[in-house]
Amino acid sequence: MTRTPVQNPAGRHGRPAYDRDSLLEIAVVVFNERGYDGTGMEELARRLGLSKSSIYHHVSGKEELLELAVNRALDALFAVLDEEEKQAGDPEGGSPESTATTRMKRIVHRSVEVLAAELPYVTLLLRLHGNSEVEQRALARRREFDHRVAELMTRAAAEGGIRADIDPHLASRLLFGTVNSLVEWYRPDRDLTVATLADALTTILFDGLHGPTAS
Repeated sequence: MTRTPVQNPAGRHGRPAYDRDSLLEIAVVVFNERGYDGTGMEELARRLGLSKSSIYHHVSGKEELLELAVNRALDALFAVLDEEEKQAGDPEGGSPESTATTRMKRIVHRSVEVLAAELPYVTLLLRLHGNSEVEQRALARRREFDHRVAELMTRAAAEGGIRADIDPHLASRLLFGTVNSLVEWYRPDRDLTVATLADALTTILFDGLHGPTAS
């Protein structure tokens, strides 16, 4: 959802005024359009209708904008894992709803919801190349996310909930490769709700496309 720039009550010079969140929102759009490496502060200033000094009032430079953006996406994804781990550690755990397999399904489902809610930020995250320290830190956090998912996949295979003949690290990469591919084509659409999208993708990933076996 696009935010409207914060209005400047003084209206000085007829320029729009931004808070850091609304500035970040526009910056992410520009990064995704032009590529992070191909975007300079001059271009950001032009798109924002501000001077570079006005941008520096909010952030130290485009590196900070990138870090804020990718951390927003990563924090949302890690929150999904953390919530599942918290529920699994509940003393009342052990029900069918807390098996590794069921938790894995919920993580995939909720990751689709995160992607839809934070689409520009997740898109930017997935396009990083590791060309700067900020990008390298973000990629390290992505690897941590992948590792935690692979560990859960291993437990799901051990309990018989998913196939055990495929390496869990490979399986998790294939799962989230499919989820991440949504950034290439998914756009908010009244005819395709996020719930419908998440339900369909989770069903296909865990149950496949085959129909019910005929009796």
